[in-house]
Amino acid sequence: MFKDRKDAGQKLGLALQKYRDTNALVLAIPRGGVELGYEVAKALQCDLSLLICRKLPYPHNPESGFGAIAEDGSVYINQMAAAYVPDYEIERIVQEQSQEIQRRIQTLRNGKALPSLKGRTVILVDDGIAMGSTMHTAVALCRKREAEKIIVAVPVAGAQTIEKFSQMADEVLVLESPSDFHAVAQVYENWYDVSDEEVMALLKIRKQS
Repeated sequence: MFKDRKDAGQKLGLALQKYRDTNALVLAIPRGGVELGYEVAKALQCDLSLLICRKLPYPHNPESGFGAIAEDGSVYINQMAAAYVPDYEIERIVQEQSQEIQRRIQTLRNGKALPSLKGRTVILVDDGIAMGSTMHTAVALCRKREAEKIIVAVPVAGAQTIEKFSQMADEVLVLESPSDFHAVAQVYENWYDVSDEEVMALLKIRKQS
């Protein structure tokens, strides 16, 4: 459905044209969402920043998770998914991911604070939503920071996820919702892990443009 993250980001940018040249702020969720956020911000001539969230991964299956944490400490735990994870493990994983969030703030955002969201339209961008835990904490953070309007914008998500975020956010834009949706990677022809270096290079280009 999409060649790569750049292609998906350009298509999102086209779909969000009503926010072009407004005071909207594009918040990309690293690392997978940054190339898309870059393309959206470029298409809309909007500010771009990073909102750092981390999945809370299972102890023995880091690809899957039972919740997420945002950079302000907002934690979301899916009680059903976490049913068999002991409390002490949950505490340890939350602590680990909090440390990784701090590392990413220092590395990817040069230690800078998140821009003020109060009274602004915020467009949250990621490369797709699977379980939705990280986006859940991202929306919660934006609500706490008094964003005027919160838009969740992703290339792909499942029908249930779209319904959930339609209730949480002010607007949801999802380009594709396959009936047999299992993983975000399935809608990309070219899927790969994004490095810190790639994120920093994109942010540098955006800053110079």
